[in-house]
Amino acid sequence: MSNKELASKLKFYRKRKNLTQKDVANHLNITPQAYQRYESQTNTNEPSIDNLKKLSSLFNIKLIDLIDIEENESEKVSLEDAEVLMFSDKEGWDELSEERKKEIMKEISDLTDYYIEKDKRAKREK
Repeated sequence: MSNKELASKLKFYRKRKNLTQKDVANHLNITPQAYQRYESQTNTNEPSIDNLKKLSSLFNIKLIDLIDIEENESEKVSLEDAEVLMFSDKEGWDELSEERKKEIMKEISDLTDYYIEKDKRAKREK
């Protein structure tokens, strides 16, 4: 697994749990700067196996979820995971009804499809 993949996973799981980098650093008994380097995609420092175990426990996931990537298979992000990543820091999001949240996510999906198709058409016309 590349540092970039691990860094992305650490950031994803941390945000899903609504934790700050400082929260995670405290849990690991390391400095916030040391944890920031774990999430840095250009850094060569990786967590020790003990810290990976602590992280998997903190994030309530299996250790293999942090360190294993299936070959030739992109990671699957559920709608719920996408929602966490996109809206966890948006004030008022949690107060919306589940139905309204689904409507918004559908609109975003439709808009994304529109721009993908628009880009494909523009490339074909060139």
